[in-house]
Amino acid sequence: MLIIRHDEVRDALRGQERQVLALVDETYRLHDEGRTALPHSVFLRFPDRARDRIIGLPAYVGGPDAVAGMKWIASFPGNVADGRARASAAMLLNSMADGTPEALIEASLISAQRTAASAALAAARLVPDPAPRGIALVGTGPINREVLRFTKAHLPSLREAVVFDLDRTRAAAFADLAGEVAPDVTFTVADRVEQALAGHPLVSLATSAVEPHLDLTACPPGATVLHVSLRDLTVEAVLGAQNVVDDADHVCRERTTLHLAELATGGRDFIDAPLGALLRGSTPFRRDPARTAVFSPFGLGILDLALARWVRDAALAHGTGTRIEGFLP
Repeated sequence: MLIIRHDEVRDALRGQERQVLALVDETYRLHDEGRTALPHSVFLRFPDRARDRIIGLPAYVGGPDAVAGMKWIASFPGNVADGRARASAAMLLNSMADGTPEALIEASLISAQRTAASAALAAARLVPDPAPRGIALVGTGPINREVLRFTKAHLPSLREAVVFDLDRTRAAAFADLAGEVAPDVTFTVADRVEQALAGHPLVSLATSAVEPHLDLTACPPGATVLHVSLRDLTVEAVLGAQNVVDDADHVCRERTTLHLAELATGGRDFIDAPLGALLRGSTPFRRDPARTAVFSPFGLGILDLALARWVRDAALAHGTGTRIEGFLP
């Protein structure tokens, strides 16, 4: 068994934004071609802790270097108030030769970067302006930091960012530190969420909201909204937009806004296209620059697998990680 620690994962991924974007792009295309296996995620909830959960994401990615495994990720929002990370994660990779477990990888950064890369890929396809100048970031945790990093890597024209958080001190600290991610971007801290939404036609929502609370009336016409946290927008906001998802069967679950929209309408006609088909050009969907577009990614385990496989291969190539002998019988 190969154990790969957080610091080793971080070192392997440092400066690899283009590689991560390419891996996520390729995996979405494989998924659209039917070359993946993706059972529904398993949600472990607790009867006396409504906000906390642990999610299991089993998956398989085919192709010449096929991989199978599972991500086990906990979300405990109360950690943030104590100065700790909301989410923690580990990935187990299994051998495709005999099924045995072969690598255990700390996966919090893998999870954050695959989420951000998917958002960046969607932004590049959905923003009507081929060279957008700015982005609004609602929620100032690790996910939006990575969204900024990958969106800037994919859309280098970005020069401005408006940030908002319910905790203004946290938002200001985010703006101070985000220069490490995007040194040529100028940051403004918004006092109200409406101010942030109005700031730029590209918006990323990455909060810990558990119920819809936000409409998009403050957004500029033709805005593109990366609905990463899935439960910020009202049903009405989603139904009034063009909607792109990562996978409709996955995102219409667990009381996401899209799930609530499906329950309200009795169907999924409001979903226009999956991102994989958009990347492959296999969908008739066309972006209407006069309408708002919303990208809602449930977060597919196949993306975690693709990045974890790459991290494992990098560790093997460079002799990092810790080999545990005698783990198996």
